[in-house]
Amino acid sequence: MRRLVRLYRHFFVTNRTLTAVVLLSATCIVIAISTGFWLTWRLVYVAMVGVAVSYVWSRLNLAGLDVTPDRSTDRLQEGAQYEERITIRNRGWWPKIWLEVDDPSEMPGHAAKRVVTIGWGGAKTWRIRSTIRRRGLYAVGPVTVTTGDPFGMFRHTRTYGRAQNVLVYPRAVELPQFSVPPANLPGEGRFRRRTHYVTPNASGVRQYEFGDSFNRIHWGSTARTGELMVKIFELDPASDIWVILDLERDVHVGDGDDSTEEYGVAIAASVARYFLTANRTVGFLSYGRGFDAVEAERGLPQYTRILESLAMARAWGDVPLGSLLANEARRFGRHTTVIAITPSTNEEWVAGLGALQARGVKVAAIVMEPSTFGGETSSLDVFASLAVTDVFTYMVKHADDLPTALAAEVGG
Repeated sequence: MRRLVRLYRHFFVTNRTLTAVVLLSATCIVIAISTGFWLTWRLVYVAMVGVAVSYVWSRLNLAGLDVTPDRSTDRLQEGAQYEERITIRNRGWWPKIWLEVDDPSEMPGHAAKRVVTIGWGGAKTWRIRSTIRRRGLYAVGPVTVTTGDPFGMFRHTRTYGRAQNVLVYPRAVELPQFSVPPANLPGEGRFRRRTHYVTPNASGVRQYEFGDSFNRIHWGSTARTGELMVKIFELDPASDIWVILDLERDVHVGDGDDSTEEYGVAIAASVARYFLTANRTVGFLSYGRGFDAVEAERGLPQYTRILESLAMARAWGDVPLGSLLANEARRFGRHTTVIAITPSTNEEWVAGLGALQARGVKVAAIVMEPSTFGGETSSLDVFASLAVTDVFTYMVKHADDLPTALAAEVGG
């Protein structure tokens, strides 16, 4: 059956012109044999020569081509422009007419198809700029060149180069007025540890080593010892921040950019950006495709790791947020602030936050109101429970401006 379908598509979809010529030639042969009419034989000869010439033309149109794609980056942020340059050279002796060049990809916003004609020994180069509208991992390429003959009887395609993966990070916005309850800071000597960051906590000095920054030199010790001495710093006792994104399949609603999944990812990226910009230690937890944990660290590399996780995040999980909080509770101590991001109307996760709060962990919640995303349930009961347990809470509705929504405290 599949073979019949392929034959049907080959003769009546892909090569309809060739099929029509063959059927016309067969009809002319029958008429010529039956009547002896000379004109029908001439038509058969013309068709045979035309088919042969068209086939040779279509094959020569792909011979001697050299196609080079230059893709500038394999990582970018949602809303940014993806740029690439394609160069095609004709190294053959036959002019290339009507070449359809494409660098295919499922990346939303990516459009690279172009039709070019290249003379003998010629070359053409052009840039492609596409605004990428959706986070995720996408394959770009390989470049395909499709051509045919002037009569449209034959079409041939050849690929050049290899596919390249492009990771699109979610977009993060600035949250100038965002705040959550500060955690209880640990006592002296229990949490401090040495770091290569410059912090307010200098614990001693050591001899200068090649590569040390000059702003770390302790001039008093240098003058006293006669050798260059630099300060040793320890991490300040600021609390760890853990961002937990609920990716349970059954609680998310909406489609595409208007879904709670996309809003949740954008919120998580923005919150992580806010704290990491302030040089805070941030970790990330979720359970979507599988369990994903980014251990708490600080700095730009940590932000990149979190964005990589969020770029691939999908609401495919089967673990409720309450269970995730209970299973990972050992990660959170009194020096920790936990921020849960969810559209769930199941109050069990509120109890999970309450249990952490009872242990001295500072908690906060960012709840996406599912009814505004097309869901059938409301988070009113969840807000009531959060208020009773005195959990610091933000509410985000569909089409809300995130900096505004995450600056107004709803409860707590």
